[in-house]
Amino acid sequence: MFDIFTSDGIQRAAILAPGLLIALVCHEVAHGYVAYLLGDPTAKSHGRLTLNPLKHLDPMGTAAFFFFQFGWAKPVPINPGYFKNPRKGMLLTALAGPGINLVLAAVFAAALHILGSMELHQGTLTADIIVPLYLICKAGVFVNLILCMFNLLPIPPLDGSNVLAYFLPPQLAYKFMSLSRYGFFILIGLIFVGQYAGYSLVGEVIFPLVRGAAAILGVTI
Repeated sequence: MFDIFTSDGIQRAAILAPGLLIALVCHEVAHGYVAYLLGDPTAKSHGRLTLNPLKHLDPMGTAAFFFFQFGWAKPVPINPGYFKNPRKGMLLTALAGPGINLVLAAVFAAALHILGSMELHQGTLTADIIVPLYLICKAGVFVNLILCMFNLLPIPPLDGSNVLAYFLPPQLAYKFMSLSRYGFFILIGLIFVGQYAGYSLVGEVIFPLVRGAAAILGVTI
């Protein structure tokens, strides 16, 4: 957690912002596009199959990332009634968001390795450009991996809940997904209870997974 209202916080927010913007927008577009490929035109009809960030960003979800290191965008509307196999369709649609975040993390990691291999001389224009780009790419790896891992938590309405629901008996899956209306409060509750109990959902569950995935990509976080 960090304070964006300090000079260091503003600098860090500026480094995180490009990767966060790309991660959130592509995450939601991936959901909508896979649903569209499976026969659901809802996201397209709502103008959500676009890379325009204004169509996707949620102010509270974006702010939450900077303060709590997790966040969200406005969910893309999905109507499983259009799918030939609704359960499988929701599974594939749910996996699309975290999946694109993994791909983006790999792309940012590749760019990071290329930039890191360049010979730079301190104080030159090239260094002044490459160093910020290097930091942005490293942040891009972090942002995409944390969004991927966070969204795979099996807590409705996160993507992981749809993955888990696919493997549950239909009636149990329906009851489980009915918790979606309380999902935000469940997450906030887990975070605040964890603070008092000395347990951090982000720090002790998500970050180890993020660091492990980053290590596979050759990036130290």
